Amino acid sequence: MRVALAGFGNSGQDVARRLTRGDLPGAKLTAVTARDLDKARTNAIALSPSPKVVPLAELPQHADVIVECATADALPEIARIGLGAGKTVLIVSSAGLLQIPDVEALAKEHGGRLRIANGALPGLDSLRCAREGSIRAVKLTSRIRPDSLAHEAYVLAQGHDFVNAPPKPGEQVRVFQGSAREAAAAFPRHFNVAVALSIAGIGFDRTEVEVWARSDIPGAIHQVDVEADDVSLTMCSRNRPSDTNPRTSRIVAPSIMAALRAMVAPVVAGG
Repeated sequence: MRVALAGFGNSGQDVARRLTRGDLPGAKLTAVTARDLDKARTNAIALSPSPKVVPLAELPQHADVIVECATADALPEIARIGLGAGKTVLIVSSAGLLQIPDVEALAKEHGGRLRIANGALPGLDSLRCAREGSIRAVKLTSRIRPDSLAHEAYVLAQGHDFVNAPPKPGEQVRVFQGSAREAAAAFPRHFNVAVALSIAGIGFDRTEVEVWARSDIPGAIHQVDVEADDVSLTMCSRNRPSDTNPRTSRIVAPSIMAALRAMVAPVVAGG
């Protein structure tokens, strides 16, 4: 399976190293693209074998699967090019899907598929099972370090100054309450999880979200509560920050690798 990366920052390079050292037999890294192609070429030289570095428009020529490791703002162009070429597009910046309302029609028209890799959120398999019956309520409660939220436009607009006045240890401040659609719009970098949860469950507008700033945690904590006819669920993930970028969860690259592994493995547990 030929794998190409759209985005070659910390997460993309982590995935690239795993693929080139043979962590996933049956998959080969063939090409990468990035906003800065010269910088990408410099970073690609460190890999053996080195993937091709090409413009985004050429990426589908080298891939069976295109992995998006970029941003929510970059996702629409990546998805349209990949799906338009009939490829499987594996994404992490799922908040960007709100900018592509026709994504399902686009995939169907060209024979492409879009999958979401989201290791930061627990229980999506269980939620999909619950959706086969009737789900009454889904709520995501996220606790995030204030230094990760401090420069977000939405947080600043609410009058919070987490640079100079973060919550004291043991205290937490609610910075958002609303729907998953509103959360993804307010926090496009943080709330890929809200989009993935909505797609697996009852949609963007019925999924409730609360966001709390809390200082005494190493990384984001996401709790999902589900009330359905067939099951009642309370699930919690405690994420660890990346060693190279503390504002990113360490689980991002492993979640991509796990999703790729499910595409080539002869036996798979779960979705």
